Amino acid sequence: MAKVKTAYICSDCGFETPRWYGKCPDCGAWNTLSEYVKQPEKAVSSRTLPTAPAQVEGLVVNLSSLDGVEEIRRGTGLRELDRVLGGGVVDGSVVLLAGDPGIGKSTILLQMCKTLCRDQRVLYIAGEESPRQIKMRAARLQVESENLFVAAVTDMDQVLGAIDYVKPDMVMVDSIQTVNLAALTSSSGSVTQVRECTGLLIRTAKATGIPILIVGHVNKDGGIAGPKVLEHIVDVVLYFEGERHSSYRILRGVKNRFGSTNEIGVFEMGEGGLEDVENPSLMLLSGRPHGVSGTCVACVMEGTRPILAEVQALVSKTGFGTPRRMSTGFDLNRTALLIAVLEKRGGYFFGNLDAYVNIIGGLRLDEPAADLPVAMALVSNLRDKPVPDTVAAFGEIGLGGEIRSVTNIQARVNECVRLGFTQLILPKSSLKQLHIPKGEDVDVLPVSTISQALGILR
Repeated sequence: MAKVKTAYICSDCGFETPRWYGKCPDCGAWNTLSEYVKQPEKAVSSRTLPTAPAQVEGLVVNLSSLDGVEEIRRGTGLRELDRVLGGGVVDGSVVLLAGDPGIGKSTILLQMCKTLCRDQRVLYIAGEESPRQIKMRAARLQVESENLFVAAVTDMDQVLGAIDYVKPDMVMVDSIQTVNLAALTSSSGSVTQVRECTGLLIRTAKATGIPILIVGHVNKDGGIAGPKVLEHIVDVVLYFEGERHSSYRILRGVKNRFGSTNEIGVFEMGEGGLEDVENPSLMLLSGRPHGVSGTCVACVMEGTRPILAEVQALVSKTGFGTPRRMSTGFDLNRTALLIAVLEKRGGYFFGNLDAYVNIIGGLRLDEPAADLPVAMALVSNLRDKPVPDTVAAFGEIGLGGEIRSVTNIQARVNECVRLGFTQLILPKSSLKQLHIPKGEDVDVLPVSTISQALGILR
């Protein structure tokens, strides 16, 4: 009997090693090496001849000889999801949907069936629920159709057999961590099982042209459970984000071979499932306090959509030797950098003060245009001078204290005006891209330095 060989593979980068390490030698991540049993490989003769040309005939094509057919997209019935996907699900594509438990992954799949099953056959592979449980959830979401087929199987051979039997127009696998390949000795959800099962689904999608949606679990750090190569081989990667105690959900495209990765979709979880939020800015600004220091409205771009978000800051005397810096929804290192600029270029002292920054609504601001409203919120609370309720700001702050230009200036201003903001603080270098329609009661305040921007608090 052949000796069983084991190896260790990194769940973050896919690096393989014959021995265990606490730290991955390739990517440097800690505690990511997991053990799996290596399958015996067939011996290959060193005198193997190359494949005959007749055997690859038809596999190699001239790109210019192909018809210029546009990609076929299937609408999901959810406008926010279609926005993130770039217009719908592309035929033959593989979409990976990940998020925390209970965030709404299975719900959004069933809601898609409500529209898709009107004229298409959908196969739902349920590895975590029984058909009766899915029927109960479908009844709550008012999903009733004869074109929806459910298979509660976890064996990969049975999954492929169900696809061949039903011949659906779309396949949904919930979830990839529950599916296993009998030829492998490792358990379901292991690195090897997830990688090999996903590879089989991808080959099936490319060969048949059937789009496949895969639900993936996340680990304690928020990343997709399984090897990092899983995100590389699929066509689209979507993340569901949101606070556990909030009804709002944000769907973010991390990877998209058929569209932009800058778009986000905003949903609200209700009794009837996920509902599109057509005006995210109005949602994020609801309940905003008036006349309170330490708050400022920022306008950021998420893809082609301008979104207004409320930035809150709190500055208080520290009780420790080293002041604390905490940030939620905004990069902590960027917060420390802005505080350093405010001290050096603006003359505001934070050396013995704790500083806290929070973005309301669970939104994460990664764009540099959020620098100016964060700095204004910090100084506003430091001096206890409220930023006027009619003011919105955006602009990048450099280390020299200068306010640098940002993109899509016209779209930002139009969104601010539509929501009733009459004073806009923006980079002076961006004025040449701006056009204010006649009749609009808007006071544009162009600034070139951080001192000019903070002058509105005096």
